[in-house]
Amino acid sequence: MTSQVDTQPEQAAGRGMGERSPGKEVRRLDRVIIRFAGDSGDGMQLTGDRFTSDTASFGNDLSTLPNFPAEIRAPAGTLPGVSSFQLHFADHDILTPGDAPNVLVAMNPAALKANLADVPRGAEIIVNTDEFTKRAMAKVGYQASPLEDGSLDAYHVHPVPLTTLTVEALKDFALSRKEAERSKNMFALGLLSWMYHRPTEATESFLRTKFAKKPQVAEANVAAYRAGWNFGETTEDFAVSYEVQPAASAFPPGTYRNISGNLALSYGLVAASQQSDLPLYLGSYPITPASDILHELSKHKNFGVRTFQAEDEIAGIGAALGAAFGGALAVTTTSGPGVALKSETIGLAVSLELPLLIVDIQRGGPSTGLPTKTEQADLLQAMYGRNGEAPVPIVAPSTPADCFDAAMEAARIALTYRTPVFLLSDGYLANGSEPWRVPDLVELPDLRVPFTTEPNHTTEDGTDTFWPYKRDPETLARPWAVPGTPGLEHRIGGIEKQDGTGNISYDPANHDFMVRTRQAKVDGIDVPDVEVDDPSGEADVLVLGWGSTYGPITAAVRRTRAAGGRIAQAHLRHLNPFPRNLGEVLGRYRSVVVPEMNLGQLATLLRAKYLVDARSFTQVNGMPFKAEQLADVLKEAIDD
Repeated sequence: MTSQVDTQPEQAAGRGMGERSPGKEVRRLDRVIIRFAGDSGDGMQLTGDRFTSDTASFGNDLSTLPNFPAEIRAPAGTLPGVSSFQLHFADHDILTPGDAPNVLVAMNPAALKANLADVPRGAEIIVNTDEFTKRAMAKVGYQASPLEDGSLDAYHVHPVPLTTLTVEALKDFALSRKEAERSKNMFALGLLSWMYHRPTEATESFLRTKFAKKPQVAEANVAAYRAGWNFGETTEDFAVSYEVQPAASAFPPGTYRNISGNLALSYGLVAASQQSDLPLYLGSYPITPASDILHELSKHKNFGVRTFQAEDEIAGIGAALGAAFGGALAVTTTSGPGVALKSETIGLAVSLELPLLIVDIQRGGPSTGLPTKTEQADLLQAMYGRNGEAPVPIVAPSTPADCFDAAMEAARIALTYRTPVFLLSDGYLANGSEPWRVPDLVELPDLRVPFTTEPNHTTEDGTDTFWPYKRDPETLARPWAVPGTPGLEHRIGGIEKQDGTGNISYDPANHDFMVRTRQAKVDGIDVPDVEVDDPSGEADVLVLGWGSTYGPITAAVRRTRAAGGRIAQAHLRHLNPFPRNLGEVLGRYRSVVVPEMNLGQLATLLRAKYLVDARSFTQVNGMPFKAEQLADVLKEAIDD
């Protein structure tokens, strides 16, 4: 869904289902946080996604947090089986999906119990009363109905028989009761769309397209959606609706669309392929939460993209490295467990000095860990998780939309310096979404690199020959020769190469030279200086983050400054090599706070390299930081 940010609010706000009752009160809000929660089979992710798309088309700034079980269909009605989708949208620039929901839609007792602790007093709770049976409540430990025992008196509760109302709305369709009940999520979506003045045409069009082969099902879902909207309009229980105006002033002019991190990363890889004039080859084995990249890239054969779903992780990266040898922009996608399996081939890519992108969408570990939850605990694995001295550059995006630019940057480094590159995203970025300004082609960098087509060395007897390890004096990159180029045949393999010739060499001095040269190449990569945000210029505490902690950290910094605290902020995209000015920046401050979703991996690297007193603040609960908890940490650091 794309939208122009210069759309007039009056025009955007008019895209509703119909005229509103004059007896209903309309209140204007600057932001709202909504969480849809139910069984994993209740369609909460689809419901949240549709509400998000309609909100994006309306022009609000937004941030989302999908949260779902690892099982394809978790046990119905249980706490582990609860799936939720949180959306934060506003009339101004926002950075996170929000700390706590203003509205909770609970489709059953399990959804209520699993999420109630996050809901602040005074918030609104919409519950599907049809699901609050004795058996369903007992399954999650309710001894009495929370709708009747006074435990929800601190909240504004709206009891709605969503299932019954949905079945009644679809009585004229030739559907079984079970089939009709499946549309209750669309009834809930219609109700929330009325409640927050969301445009409706796009969702109706989406439903008709999604169920094009089953037109009756499509029209039933549209009918349920409209019934939910009309219920909000006519029932006395919902006397107030809310307006959140578009956030046009928060964005530079341009064309925007809602985008998730994995989709932005996929588009970035396609754009890098086009800008480098190289075919894109993906060798991948499906793994949560990286599989969406494989799914998306498989749709773009018209851009010269080739995707290979391998039989395992090792085959996936092996095929990708072969494609790099053959002259393609090669990519392999995975998560932490897959990186462990790919490590030997990553070391081979270091030895061969070929461009290869290793996209690691991090998740909770170790082993299988928390497949659908987020973590950023693969940093040290990316830095050192190979045998021998095998340095690999590391790039990390900071937001879902930034995944596009990070993919372009990783491709630039890989192609320019002939090296494998790690791109460290995570589940929070991969599944979360936000507005993204579609860039103009003229804004994209030129990533073209020349292949070697002629001999590059003349021997003492005057013979022209090809030396595969004769390096560029500035980048230390070796030449890239496509196999089959006449006269440029050369040896390839994992055994140490002789400097220049590429012949097998067991000479100790040569090995020492090659190891140090490969390290020097990575150390010499041109990366921008780290920028520090310190409006007062008087802060003596710096908060330094990397990856997806950017949103929560920045939101916490805003809160801290609004309360009068002086705090400086910097965020790292390049983790190997570090920006050249990082040591000087760290030395300016009395204290450096490093929030991470691991046990302090970046802080460990900073202490080792710069001898700085980096203060770790960590969590590994599978969820992103909350701005409020980070604001408390920053205040403590300032007051210390």
